[in-house]
Amino acid sequence: MILPIIEFCISNLASGSHKAMELLEKDPNLDIIEYSCLSYCTRCAETPFALVNGEFVSGETPEQLVENIYRHLEENPMF
Repeated sequence: MILPIIEFCISNLASGSHKAMELLEKDPNLDIIEYSCLSYCTRCAETPFALVNGEFVSGETPEQLVENIYRHLEENPMF
């Protein structure tokens, strides 16, 4: 089974999205990956974000980021 891929930038983790990553890591149905840079530097400095199956998803808080990631997954099924 192919799991949805959630990618985090290490710089953004230090800026606040670490809590979102910790929450998502508890979900065995997600593949969480951490990169040194995802090349979204301007947006990275502004808001917590992750790439969800390659698409940019953000939130004003880590909790909102998690909600937006799950919403994105529901609205954009892999199959």
